[in-house]
Amino acid sequence: MAYTREELDWIEAEWAYQLHGRSAFLSREDFAQLMGWDERSIPAECIVNAMETYFERRAKRPKPRTFVALSHLAKDVDKIMKLREALRRAEAEAPRLEGWDRVQEPLRSDPKARAVFETWRRFQASAPLPDSPGFLDHFDAERKAFLEMVKTAESALGPRVDPIAAGLRERLIESKLQEGSFVWKRAWEHHWSRLVCEAWGIPS
Repeated sequence: MAYTREELDWIEAEWAYQLHGRSAFLSREDFAQLMGWDERSIPAECIVNAMETYFERRAKRPKPRTFVALSHLAKDVDKIMKLREALRRAEAEAPRLEGWDRVQEPLRSDPKARAVFETWRRFQASAPLPDSPGFLDHFDAERKAFLEMVKTAESALGPRVDPIAAGLRERLIESKLQEGSFVWKRAWEHHWSRLVCEAWGIPS
């Protein structure tokens, strides 16, 4: 697997996003680390998710280190890949629909919102192995169900949606992304769905 230009741009943009635009370009060492992950066929999405985990943990430290490098994500990337492998090896289980009881009101009492959440959870629980013939179709269906859930939750935010959108737009501009570009749209979709779920307490 070789990262596409768009995936490399996305990883670089997310790095700048997490550092509030202070470091938009990867160093030679960071690039070498990235190529090492590429050789191991680590999906770009896993690296972005590892960034979020690492920087959330870093933000909780009393004195976080000022210097950060992609190599600091290695443990988090490895954990994500081990989890994926464990899920891949696991036998099919009954759909796990728990988590809705932690969602905030009034969304929790909305039957339509709960229905789209449970539809998405069923797709998650019934995912075939990555090398199965129907994997890509199932993945697309799961993604569609997830986006439908996010859309439903977004609609229920009402006036709360504007400050959330404004905050995300400011962060992306701060990361020096070109508004409307491919990377902007991908970064927006990635962070927007997470922010909407966090606003309601939806486990995602």
